[in-house]
Formats: sequence, C-alpha cells, structure tokens
Amino acid sequence: MSLNDPKWGNRGGGDNRGGGDNQGPPDLEELWRDFNRRLSGMFGRSGGPGNGGSGGDGGNRLPEMNFRQFGGGIGLIAAFAAVIWLASGFYIVDASQRGIVLQFGRFIEATEPGLRWRMPYPIQTHELVNLTGVRTVEIGYRGSERNKVLKEALMLTDDENIVNIQFAVQYILKDPQQYLFNNRNADDSVIQAAETAVREIVGKSKMDFVLYEGREQVAANAQKLTQDILDRYATGIQVSKVTMQNAQPPEQVQSAFDDAVKAGQDRERQKNEGQAYANDVIPRARGAASRLMEEADAHKNRVVAQAEGDASRFKQIYAEYAKAPEVTRQRMYLETMQQVFTNSSKVLVDTRSSSNLLSLPLDKLIQATAAQTPAAVVGDPAAAAARPAQMPAVVEGAAPPRPDALSGEARTRESTRNRERGDR
Repeated sequence: MSLNDPKWGNRGGGDNRGGGDNQGPPDLEELWRDFNRRLSGMFGRSGGPGNGGSGGDGGNRLPEMNFRQFGGGIGLIAAFAAVIWLASGFYIVDASQRGIVLQFGRFIEATEPGLRWRMPYPIQTHELVNLTGVRTVEIGYRGSERNKVLKEALMLTDDENIVNIQFAVQYILKDPQQYLFNNRNADDSVIQAAETAVREIVGKSKMDFVLYEGREQVAANAQKLTQDILDRYATGIQVSKVTMQNAQPPEQVQSAFDDAVKAGQDRERQKNEGQAYANDVIPRARGAASRLMEEADAHKNRVVAQAEGDASRFKQIYAEYAKAPEVTRQRMYLETMQQVFTNSSKVLVDTRSSSNLLSLPLDKLIQATAAQTPAAVVGDPAAAAARPAQMPAVVEGAAPPRPDALSGEARTRESTRNRERGDR
C-alpha cells in the first residue's frame, strides 16, 4: 500500500477509538500523539488544566507532524540516490591503459580502452594501469651521479677488485593483472632484480673488462638476466633498456687506477707505433725478397738458356767440323781473331829486324790524322771516310813497314799455324 493512500496512517470516518473499523495499519498521527503523551509523563506532567496546559496537553508536548506531506518527497530522493549510485559505475579507459575490475577485492576481468561500466561501489571497483608509460629506476645513485648509494654501487669483480657501478633501468608493463596482484612494490622488485643481475655479471668478469671495453656488453647481459628474473617471479614487467651511467674504481684508490690507465695507454701507443713500423718495413722487405727471387730465377733461366744454346751450337759446329775439318778450323780461327781484335784498340806487330813487339796505337793515329785533314777534304765525305783506313801505320823509331812485306809475313805465320794445328 502506498504512503499516499488516504487509509495509510489516517483512516477516514471519525476517531478509531470509537469502535470503528479496525482493519489496516495503525494511525501514524495517533501513534505520534501517544508517543508525545508518554514523553510528557516521563517528565512528571499530566494533561490536566492544573498544569497550565491548554486543550488537555502539557507544555512539553512535541509539535504534531503531518506525515502525508513527506510521502512523495522521500520516494523521489530515494530514486535520485539510486540513479547516482548506479551512475558511479561508469569509467573511461584510455588507449594507453587497461582496466582491471575487482569484485569485493577479487579479480573479475580486464577491460579494453573505451567507456566501461561496472557494479557500483562497494560491490565492484576498478584499477587503471598504464601499459605504455616508461618507468625508470636508478641503482647506485639517486637523482644525480654525485648522490651515490654505496651499498648498491660497490661490487666485487672476478679478480677480487672493487668497482663502483651506477646504472639505470627503464621498463614498461606488459601484464596488468600480474603487475597488480604479484607485486607489492614494482620499483623495488625491478631494483632488486637488476642489482642481482649486475652483481652476478660483474662477479664473473675482470675489472678492466667492466670499467673499459666491456661496459656495453655488461649492460646488454644485465638487461637479459634482469628480464629472466622478473619473468620467473611473474611480475608483468618488461625491461626496455639498461644504461650504464658510470663505472669507476672506488675514490680511495682512484689515483692508483689513473696511473695504471696511463701506463696501459702508453703501452697501447707503443704497440701501435711498433705495429706501424712493422707495417712499413715488412712489406718493403718482402718486396725486396720477391725482387731478388725474380732476378735469381731470371738469371737461372738466362744461364740455362745460354748453356743450352752453346751446347746446341757446339753440336752444330761439331757436325760441320766432321764434314770438313780444315775449313771449319780455319773459319773458327778467323772468327775468334776477329772478335779479339774488335775489342782491342791496339795492334801488336812482330818485325823481322829486331823481333820485338811494337805497339801501334791506331786509335790515336786515326785521331791525329783526322785533326790534320785539310779543309778541302771536309767537302768530300767519301774521301774523308776513306782517309783513315788508307793511312799507313807509323811507329816511333822505326820505318813504316811495307804492305807487301806485312802481307807476306802474315801469310807465313798463318801457314805455320795451320801446319802446327794439322800436326796435332
């Protein structure tokens, strides 16, 4: 029955106390008056005229209320509150986020970007997780490299040296459910996992490798190992990059390490200089050796070819000599003498009178004759060319030999030599 029903709380037809119809709920106004009377009795006052009341009610009676005027307003307020309560279940998920719906704190579903609705609080709640935002944690320092955290930065290498390493880890979220329910503090989890990974890698490496040539490799290995640790604990975190900010020895021994670095640089410089010198000398030495080898091969080939040619010529001459020994012998003798006299600038003549060997400097005689040639002969090239060949040989202190005597003497010596060769 509605509150606006005239029979609810105030039935018509007179006073109900007079023995009328007693069906339906009690009258609210009557119940209020009865409550007011009882309240007045508790304070020791009655409803008679002697108490200074009017109309039979005491002075402390509560004012009468008409509940009919409030029946419709309460319904509207309740309906409006219900609409607001249901509307509180709407929420918006951005493109870079994922929504996680919880029912009494328990995971129900993960929602995609867009306008979503859930049961209002306290039945259901939601969490928005940003999946694309890059988060950064710092290990070994905070804010600046000068603000060192030594308990995180100092690490022991494989060769029992201590190094100070500062690095940063960037990560994103790949699973919002694991991120919310498997982690108490995601940043602490990443810091602990990254520190564990770097300490393991540094502990297996030499100090020089960590400080100088292997910094990039240490960072790459640390990223992989950190990701493996986070996946093993199902944290829902994806490591984007591990960056080595600084790697150096402790401050207490920094000067000694600087001296060692300078010595290493000097060693590398000297090695480079020696290598440059070797690169300059070795190719030239190899070129000279190759040239000598080529020259030796060429000399060998020339000598072998000349020997083979001499042997072949000797065989040919021997074949001709077997056919005509005298003629071949005479020809060989003449050719040999021709070669001897061609390379000599002096001629030796044996005179019959004194049997002494005289030196005829024909080249000087030819030069002297050419200098004394008259100018008329210069105009006749044929006469000038024939003039030196027709001049007789002149010997100091002796008369020039006659041509017929010289030719006869030469024929005599030649016949004598031929007879001697024939006797042999």
